[in-house]
Amino acid sequence: MKRKIYSKLREWKDKSHGSSALLIEGARRIGKSYIVEEFARNEYDSYLLINFRTAPNDVKSWFNVYLDDIDKLLAYLQLHYNKRLSPRKSVIVFDEIQDCPKAREAIKYLVADGRFDYIETGSLVSIKKNVKDIQIPSEEYAIPMYPMDFEEFLWAMGNDMLMPFLHDSFENMEPLGQALHRKAIDLFRQYMVVGGMPQAVLRYVETKDFEAVEWSKRQILQLYRNDILKYADNAEAKVTAIFDEIPGQLQRHEKKFRLSAIDSNARMRDYEEAFFWLSDSGVVNCCYNTTEPSIGLSLNMERSTVKCYMGDTGLLISHAFNDKGSVPIEIYQKLILGKLEANIGMLVENIVAQMLKASGHKLFFYSRSSNKADERMEIDFLIRKSKVSNRHNISPIEVKSGHNYTLTSMRKCIAKYGAYLSTPYVLHDGDLCIENGIVYLPLYMTPFI
Repeated sequence: MKRKIYSKLREWKDKSHGSSALLIEGARRIGKSYIVEEFARNEYDSYLLINFRTAPNDVKSWFNVYLDDIDKLLAYLQLHYNKRLSPRKSVIVFDEIQDCPKAREAIKYLVADGRFDYIETGSLVSIKKNVKDIQIPSEEYAIPMYPMDFEEFLWAMGNDMLMPFLHDSFENMEPLGQALHRKAIDLFRQYMVVGGMPQAVLRYVETKDFEAVEWSKRQILQLYRNDILKYADNAEAKVTAIFDEIPGQLQRHEKKFRLSAIDSNARMRDYEEAFFWLSDSGVVNCCYNTTEPSIGLSLNMERSTVKCYMGDTGLLISHAFNDKGSVPIEIYQKLILGKLEANIGMLVENIVAQMLKASGHKLFFYSRSSNKADERMEIDFLIRKSKVSNRHNISPIEVKSGHNYTLTSMRKCIAKYGAYLSTPYVLHDGDLCIENGIVYLPLYMTPFI
């Protein structure tokens, strides 16, 4: 399936000319290995792929023993994998690099040697367990990879035309009209419930069978649980507790993660590493509170107040509604039709977080409690403009899942912080419109913000 990251790989190859190794980071099962091998096959005369999850210990040991003899290291690798590589025309792929930290450290010497290009893929590459005994190479150029976005989902469905049309409508601030909006929102709901994990998308494209989709997603969730037990490094209980609590926390009105739901004596300082583990693995997207909606969102970040979204909304559905081990097909059908009786606000807010993250935004929200009613507000997301000016840099975003809603917090935010704010957005099920300086966008246009 076509992925946008392919063009970034090609850009790296054209600009780097062997001066850096490419590191693709992201969650398990999002298609890293597939797209990198596809790139290696198409863009080089030959390639050698080492999957460190399955590589024998002898191969892993070479990266420790022969760092001072790169000729021998490269010769042994080509002999073991029966691959003849050509200088400056071949690439070596280190798949699942987190399972061989010494190979990652060797990148410094391999890049300096200059014979071949190098691409690494991995998840959990930054956790303490995987970096404590190595020197992280400065020669790495890292690119994050995420689950398939809405446009990639449409491509998989054989639809190449809708997203460019939606982008034109966004640029011109023109509504689609009832018929086209209904078509777009129907496809968007399919994307939301299937999710962006390639394995689940493929099942849906091939079969349109939600039982097959659900089975694929359950397999991935079980894989994540196994990874927690294997790699969480003495924090398994805390990581598992956060992971299991995500749907319940997102179901809350404020959606801020309350550690008291896990343990009445829990403190963020005791769980910070567990949140980092889940974030670094790509399983979740953490969204932090900022104390002021100004240009320095990171400077004003309050790390003790966090919202914890699943990295893929399709997985969230399988995580949240599987009371009997799997999600009933009726829930999938009602979600696509927009007729689920339960509050789906958590799903809608989760997919907005997913799309904003995939578009390159860091996730922040604004929450202020006060005895003064005009200062008490909750803004779902704050994003910064790509080009910074002296004023009006931050766009507040409110996410609405129903048709009847109020914008009390948004209006308070505009009244108090108007000098800081760029375009305010409301993301909803309806068509595009502009009222009183607020842009109401259909949810499927989130990637264009």
